[in-house]
Amino acid sequence: MYRVAVSGINAVDNPGPGVGIAKSLKEGDLDVEIYGLAYDSMEPGIYMKWLFSRSFMMPYPSEGEESFVGRLTYIKDRYGLDVLVSALDAELPLLIKAQDRLQQLGIATFLPTYDQFNLRAKDKLPEVAESIGVKVPRTFVVSSYEGLVKATNELGFPVMVKGIFYKAKKAYNVGEATNHFNAIVAEWGYPVIVQEVVQGEEMNVIGLGDGEGGHFGLVAIKKLWITALGKIWTGVTIRNRPLLEATERFVGEYKWRGGFEFECIVKDDEIYLIEINPRFPAWVYFATGVGVNLPARLMKAALGLNAERDWDYEAGKIYVRYTDDLVTDIEMFQSMVVKGEV
Repeated sequence: MYRVAVSGINAVDNPGPGVGIAKSLKEGDLDVEIYGLAYDSMEPGIYMKWLFSRSFMMPYPSEGEESFVGRLTYIKDRYGLDVLVSALDAELPLLIKAQDRLQQLGIATFLPTYDQFNLRAKDKLPEVAESIGVKVPRTFVVSSYEGLVKATNELGFPVMVKGIFYKAKKAYNVGEATNHFNAIVAEWGYPVIVQEVVQGEEMNVIGLGDGEGGHFGLVAIKKLWITALGKIWTGVTIRNRPLLEATERFVGEYKWRGGFEFECIVKDDEIYLIEINPRFPAWVYFATGVGVNLPARLMKAALGLNAERDWDYEAGKIYVRYTDDLVTDIEMFQSMVVKGEV
């Protein structure tokens, strides 16, 4: 049996990928015991005992490598731990730096390089798009109110106002653009991205790069219904050949290693690259449900085992996210608060 730790188990209105990853691992052909890694005692994954046999409170990555690796070492020494599947952007820089230490401890990972991780920065997207033959919306990188006004004058309204790594808000006038700009600067600092709004169909691709220019599978979807936070609620699988070919060029050009999500807007025959996520998205189980179990393949790749590469899925399969209710004992919550594990 392999023991696997999975982060991102915050299955709330802005869900992490952890629950979908765990469901996928359970459906893989390796015998696994799954641990949940949490940052808050109310993360729903903690209480899903049918998925996570144990859950552990983790120190925030901002506390540094020693604290984070020390916690993983404790889990390894006391309960055993063979593989770590990271599902959150905030963890990745630390884990990329610490992966050799983790390997020495006997904890396998399959992560992008630091240079690959940095491609998620929105000011890098024009360079990436040009290299793989797709477009990006007209974009301004601004660091002042004057720059914001100039950008909106050039683009007209509406515009998207984005942090360089996180947050994206649509603005319909100067007042809204200024409010979004100030909020993003207060939370994330400069620069801020101001981008034209491209009307089209939102299409995403999930994939798993092998680090050598190939991959272990891709699945493309079209969003049908999203939440107020922009998260997919209902989607359908598609076989958009130009989109899939562009994604394969991306994997080949940058030799991507690990899971990723390629977010695009497709308008007529034009593909606009909107975002690159350096890990699996929250809808990762959709790929598993149509026969392409990427988390199980990532685990095999991390362990040095042969992972499948077929990805012949059927178009027209529907994905529906739903909420559920769970009732359990308060002792579990108390254990997480007091002991940091359950």
